[in-house]
Amino acid sequence: MEINKVTIHDIAKALSIDSSTISRALNDSPRVKKKTKDRILHKAQEMGYQRNLLASNLRKNITNTIGVVVPRISRHFFSSVIQGVEETAYQAGYNVIICQSLEQLEREKKIIETLMANRVDGVLISISMETMDYSHMEALKNGGVPLVFFDRHCNIPDTNNVLIDDFKGGFDATQHLIVSGCKNIVHFSGPQALGIYKKRLEGYKAALSENNLPFREEYVISSRLMEQDGIENVKKIVTDNLDFDGIFSANDVAAIGAIKYLTNNNVKIPEDVAIVGFSNEPISTVINPALTTIDQPGFEMGKTATDLLLKYIKNQNGIKKSQTIIMDSNLIERQSSKKVRARNI
Repeated sequence: MEINKVTIHDIAKALSIDSSTISRALNDSPRVKKKTKDRILHKAQEMGYQRNLLASNLRKNITNTIGVVVPRISRHFFSSVIQGVEETAYQAGYNVIICQSLEQLEREKKIIETLMANRVDGVLISISMETMDYSHMEALKNGGVPLVFFDRHCNIPDTNNVLIDDFKGGFDATQHLIVSGCKNIVHFSGPQALGIYKKRLEGYKAALSENNLPFREEYVISSRLMEQDGIENVKKIVTDNLDFDGIFSANDVAAIGAIKYLTNNNVKIPEDVAIVGFSNEPISTVINPALTTIDQPGFEMGKTATDLLLKYIKNQNGIKKSQTIIMDSNLIERQSSKKVRARNI
């Protein structure tokens, strides 16, 4: 059964008042007397009238909606970012459309097309592992849609970014393993096309160099950093007979895969191999032994990225220059790396 929506013309007919006056009253115009306005509002509520905010906003060329694109909602870091985004957007009167690329470029492109078709006021995005073609991002930019990258970003000139200090995170993780007595540290890296994994690798290299330890290409293994990748990576270094006593993984998920494989094969952690992850997923406290990790402030990143996006949407103070905000990270030590300190550094 089709339900007919109440219009301003229905209210006008019920009250024998001109529809233009009804419209002004519903928009809280000072041109309508309070007594008349109260009467109109009461009748509108009584008849179940609902304003068509979408049509109203489109007439003003705004939708009060922002799009958020993440690789995977299931990852704790990204869900924390979304919480920060939603809280900040809600307080500013904006709705949020949440999409996930599932680490697929083509899916990401279709999402951007859909967001543009729905005329969102701005977009927050952390790109997929496959994203090396930036044409869809250029389309957003050329279409005048404000865009802020967070965590993972594109090398496009004059774009806004909110990022973690990935170099420092990689350095701190590796330095921690060295201080714990490790001398042969394997690094599980993500795709080097992504800036975050490049920076974490650079931090790893810098810590080795500072401690006069050699960098060896064969000790760096790149993958998509899923749990199974962590298992396969450990199998590879064991098969290749690499002498290793530490692992720095560019995310927690692959590190957990490594822990499971090693413990199932009677390798003691951290006595034989110390392990550090990155991102502080909730499971990192549950796995045995609990995983030392680099914590990322997801909620704060979501708030900061949304604040930055809203400034550009509103063009406060005539903002023209792009901004890159770097947020700090910190190491959380747990049982997976608590060896007896062998070096005083």
